[in-house]
Amino acid sequence: MDRKVVHIVGTGTIGEPLIGMLCEMKSKLGIDEITFHKHSPTTADLPKIKNLIRKGARLSVLKERIDEFKAIGLEPDFSMEEAIARSSVVIDCTPKGFGNLNKQEFYMPYKDRVKGFLAQGSEDGFGKKYARGINDHVISLEDQFLQIVSCNTHNIASLVQTLALNSGPDNLIEGKFVCIRRSSDISQSSGFVPSPTVNNHKDEVFGTHHAKDANALFATMNLDLNLFSSAMIVNSQYMHVVWFNLKVKEATSKEKVIKLLRDNDRIALTEHMSANEIFSFGRDQGFYGRILNQTVVVESTINVKNGNEICGFCFTPQDGNSLLSSIAATIRFLNPHSFQDKINNLLPFFYDRI
Repeated sequence: MDRKVVHIVGTGTIGEPLIGMLCEMKSKLGIDEITFHKHSPTTADLPKIKNLIRKGARLSVLKERIDEFKAIGLEPDFSMEEAIARSSVVIDCTPKGFGNLNKQEFYMPYKDRVKGFLAQGSEDGFGKKYARGINDHVISLEDQFLQIVSCNTHNIASLVQTLALNSGPDNLIEGKFVCIRRSSDISQSSGFVPSPTVNNHKDEVFGTHHAKDANALFATMNLDLNLFSSAMIVNSQYMHVVWFNLKVKEATSKEKVIKLLRDNDRIALTEHMSANEIFSFGRDQGFYGRILNQTVVVESTINVKNGNEICGFCFTPQDGNSLLSSIAATIRFLNPHSFQDKINNLLPFFYDRI
């Protein structure tokens, strides 16, 4: 039987925790080995890379940079091509734009050997869009290339599915969202904004890419939803916040809305109003400091106007929901017949309330 090897490309805000999570859970998830790729031999990242290796992950680098990595005290196990060739699943966690470049240069030559390839965020064109719990039923092993949608797209999609599509695909009249985004991750020193900064509406139909990507995600289920999003960046490094407004055909109430949210295992409710309180919970109680729920809805902000217009605020467990979808897609490729049993090992890291 072939060994089940998962290769992660990139060690950033998604790649690093993903490597650690898979190393810790690999026996329960049916994984034999974790390898990962580091692009640049920087001494600043040396402690991080050594710790990932200590957890059991094996390092790959570009063939022409092997000697540079050795010079800073790292012994790569593989070149990038070698690591991909021996992998069962490859997860690309590089910044926007590099996933498609890597697909053409490194992944396509090995598509006859590797079961599945994943890319993160707004990597349009990489493969079929996927979010755990949203469109699992339309994902098959023939979908060799998958795009894990962004964290805010996960959030928007989970709200739409839970509150608008619960009584049928035609129940949604329109959905509007304002994504109030943190400026950078706490691990990043660049990109911070000095004050709240608004984003342009680059798409006249959907506004920002968040609604556009959510529409495309639902399109994999043959749904064309009326969604629109705006976005702004605030000078915080904690969490994204989303304001949502959903108009539906079927009459509803605040009590019904809260019950629908409670009944969804991947949605958490909270009475906290501040991002720092929820972020702190994830740091202290979450798996690798992450909340794996799709969204955290502030219960007291839920409002229903005229019986059919639902609005409220929620927090996006950035990285957490994308990490969940990455792990779920990986396990589906590796263990299609025991997928559900293995993915259930993550249930302790979901929360009803935060």
